[in-house]
Amino acid sequence: MVSEVVPIPSRVESLAKSGIQVIPKEYVRPQEELNGIGNIFEDEKKDEGPQVPTINLKEIDSEDKEIREKCHRELKKAAVEWGVMHLVNHGISDELIDRVKVAGGTFFDLPVEEKEKYANDQVSGNVQGYGSKLANSACGQLEWEDYFFHCVFPEDKRDLAIWPKTPADYIPATSEYAKQIRNLATKIFAVLSIGLGLEEGRLEKEVGGMEDLLLQMKINYYPKCPQPELAVGVEAHTDVSALTFILHNMVPGLQLFYEGKWVTAKCVPNSIIMHIGDTIEILSNGKYKSILHRGVVNKEKVRISWAIFCEPPKEKIMLKPLPETVTEAEPSQFPPRTFAQHMAHKLFKKDDNNAAAEQKVFKKDDQDSAAVHKASKKDERNIVAEHIVLKKDEQDSAAEQKAFKKVDQDIVAELNVLKEDEQDAVAEHKVFKKDDQDVVTEHKVIKDVPAEESE
Repeated sequence: MVSEVVPIPSRVESLAKSGIQVIPKEYVRPQEELNGIGNIFEDEKKDEGPQVPTINLKEIDSEDKEIREKCHRELKKAAVEWGVMHLVNHGISDELIDRVKVAGGTFFDLPVEEKEKYANDQVSGNVQGYGSKLANSACGQLEWEDYFFHCVFPEDKRDLAIWPKTPADYIPATSEYAKQIRNLATKIFAVLSIGLGLEEGRLEKEVGGMEDLLLQMKINYYPKCPQPELAVGVEAHTDVSALTFILHNMVPGLQLFYEGKWVTAKCVPNSIIMHIGDTIEILSNGKYKSILHRGVVNKEKVRISWAIFCEPPKEKIMLKPLPETVTEAEPSQFPPRTFAQHMAHKLFKKDDNNAAAEQKVFKKDDQDSAAVHKASKKDERNIVAEHIVLKKDEQDSAAEQKAFKKVDQDIVAELNVLKEDEQDAVAEHKVFKKDDQDVVTEHKVIKDVPAEESE
């Protein structure tokens, strides 16, 4: 008799509500990704250790130069040291923010069958709408979240046909919030420009200006998880955007990788979380930081977050450090790429599934190939050492010897991969040397792929 295979529900919400006590293996993350995951509610209450800075924007436009510049210095300091901050007194009313939260929450309260009417089709490249993350990481594992993704600004680039019709306030509330976030982004770009010694409109111009900077909203829905210590809502990543603005329902879950440790962000009332994205990190030549972060889950409360990613156009602009940020003492850290090429580079690069190592690779893989080569050589020595240990055990039975031969073959294959990686690093270094020349076209072309993970 053949046992029946029970399919896993396509939506995490359905899976969570099915009454399971053990999550499917597809959602169990590798052990190295689970470092620093504990009880998120207890972690959020801790006061010791580093804390995500809170920046008061009340005086960002003050007529008093001294007061205004003090606000600017604090924002710049947070962008340089953390790359993430809680913004308070940001100018967006509590009433509008509550409307946005109620509208998104009401949509996700609908039965899954209703939400499926807005389902996207990632396979065909249609990523706007209701969906769940498909595995694309090196480990092939899934994330414990469902989401709704759509472009919200400029108005002429929106597709209102795929926006939720229920509740009725979803479109007006979300549209108005997007406009106000766009205005807030202009103010932030100005402060960051001044912080680099540039004219205040420079960074906004470099990322597309009012016409071409896209605002994409992703509402993340993280159901309760029976084994939160084994799963993640969103895996460790940096945002590819210029800036990211995030609301949440005051349930903790955002963690930042800061000074070698995972730090849990507190829930600050009436705040908007803002991330510096890769785009600004590149333009500033690394002076502003795009921090590694992830979203974790819990078994007690549903968490919802509203992320708006401010993204440059995919092909129009060449992302590279601005000339004013490059000196002999501080040479260019990043090779020139279009936004689409940067997305492709991040999506298709090899991932060693270690959050800390991922940050190190991201920060270094576009720099000098010697550093990459050194890391590869170290890995090669480790593999050779492992090979020697295995060879010492060849006194075992014939079956064991046969197994060792299989391992030897795997090691040789892995060594070959390492050699290929070294060749890739050298090739990438050559591209980097051609800083102001043509960019080598990526083999993979991303078409309408959501640029972000988000927490």
